[in-house]
Amino acid sequence: MNLRLALVQAPAETFEQFAEGLRWRMKSPDRAELVVYPEAHLYSLHVPSLTEEEIHAAHAEPLDGPRGKALGELARELGIWLVPGTVLERAADGTVYNTAVVYDPNGDLVARYRKIFTWRPYEPVCPGREFVVFDMPGHGRVGLSVCYDSWYPELTRHLAWMGAELVINIVQTPTAGRAQEIPLNQANAIVNQVWVASVNAAAPTAHGRSLLIDPEGHIQVSSPGAEEITLLSVVDFDRVPAARKYGTSGDSWPWDHFRPGDSPLELPLYGGRIDPATWRPAISPETPAALRPAEGSASR
Repeated sequence: MNLRLALVQAPAETFEQFAEGLRWRMKSPDRAELVVYPEAHLYSLHVPSLTEEEIHAAHAEPLDGPRGKALGELARELGIWLVPGTVLERAADGTVYNTAVVYDPNGDLVARYRKIFTWRPYEPVCPGREFVVFDMPGHGRVGLSVCYDSWYPELTRHLAWMGAELVINIVQTPTAGRAQEIPLNQANAIVNQVWVASVNAAAPTAHGRSLLIDPEGHIQVSSPGAEEITLLSVVDFDRVPAARKYGTSGDSWPWDHFRPGDSPLELPLYGGRIDPATWRPAISPETPAALRPAEGSASR
């Protein structure tokens, strides 16, 4: 269950520049099956010179509007899974969200995620309220995360609990905070035993340093700086259940901590609890039988 993945570390572009660049990248003999662009890639080119109202007026539209149809047509033309970064989504009630969208090779919109942890007070959009995963038949399950979301461990933990084996973290960080995001993404991969792909924009839009991290926290491929570059690598989804079965570095099984009969752990911070009976993550339908949890372990 291998997936060829491309992380496109590029500066903000117009739609025409984006489409031309994507078509050019797809001429490669080792072209990717899933292509991911940075956060706000298609609407932040002239942001410093515009007001909030002007940005929303110029770029916010429903997901089934002209931009969405054009993105779907591009994915279908090239026969790829496409994450074109995030777009400004205008909901039916007029509310604007920073939304990650995913198109399949048929050009269908298969997932949308409204960024939950917006970078307040500098990001003038409404926060989302739903965690989102989607299935890639023949590969595995993928979760969506946007930039500042990586600072909140609850988000990646929920995506992993929902069965995500790869978490795509779409980023536009032009600040010194990118230095902290690198170990945060590694930590999210390690404690949840999932792949994490974090793609930031290139200069002059942002500080780059995109990377792909495996389920044990090792960096598989990365950009050392802010240059424009396309990182190409392979995600082996079988490594997720393998890490959980055999342990991270052979000696850590965080999802197997609880046993049947353990009492719930109260969580005063959340006004809730960890119930051992529901602790383990969902199992992707693509997971081989040999790598599934043993019978009798705490699961949902």
